[in-house]
Amino acid sequence: MLEVPAKKPDQRRILLLYGHHASLERIFGLAEELNQYGTVTVPDFPGFGGMQSFYRIGMEPSLDNLADYLASFVKLHYKRSKFSIMGMSFGFVVATRMLQRYPELTEKVDFMISIVGFAHKDDFKFKKRTYWTFRIASKIFSGRMLGWIGHNLFLRPTPIRLTYQILGRKNVKLLGFSKSKRKKLVDFEVKLWRSNELRTYAHTTGSMMNLDLCGTQVHLPVFHISVEPDRYFNNQLVEQHMRVIFTDFHGLTTTLSGHAPTVVASAKDAAPFIPDKIRQLLASK
Repeated sequence: MLEVPAKKPDQRRILLLYGHHASLERIFGLAEELNQYGTVTVPDFPGFGGMQSFYRIGMEPSLDNLADYLASFVKLHYKRSKFSIMGMSFGFVVATRMLQRYPELTEKVDFMISIVGFAHKDDFKFKKRTYWTFRIASKIFSGRMLGWIGHNLFLRPTPIRLTYQILGRKNVKLLGFSKSKRKKLVDFEVKLWRSNELRTYAHTTGSMMNLDLCGTQVHLPVFHISVEPDRYFNNQLVEQHMRVIFTDFHGLTTTLSGHAPTVVASAKDAAPFIPDKIRQLLASK
């Protein structure tokens, strides 16, 4: 867990949740930027960021199990305190599912902020071939034997670096940087792929390919920050599905390229994520 204490008394408490391919180190700059509005807490999820996975205790990293884990964390950490949730991508999905399974927790939450979050499998812009590739690969590599082989054979530093070197010209995360900067970004990608357990990554990928959160309403407003253009999501469908789930929807757009940068290393890097309206919201009492 990363916790950045508030600089002033009586400021907001913010629960920040990272996405699918992430770690505390990747999200640190965003936590640092949000710290001007209060105490920022970022928990690791089991199987992510170097944390041991659910598989170690005989459980699967299903969305419901991740939501239950997050609910336990919230109950222990916040107790009677109110807080706000900011979820990035898959982190927003876990938070939404937590509130659906534990509706009593909505009384402790001021509002939800989504950074490129989503709520339904149809939100993805994938072609059918890509969609089924992800579904099949997630099934294969979530198994014990092939998950171990994939982690120890394919996700070694050299194959990872070689892949980024070959595909680097098509990867928006690496475009527009100098050679030395790209090397640092790729080095960080190596750490991410090595610290996030492949079986958990594969299983949660399968969960996203089958996702449908529209069956249960969450009685909270959501402030959704989308990216134009987003290479992963159809923003119109994301809005439609969020309007079904949440009692109120506020859409905002930021002008980042792609979906999200490889690493948010500083507050300066994170600043474009937070539109003025969200800053006003976080600064309000």
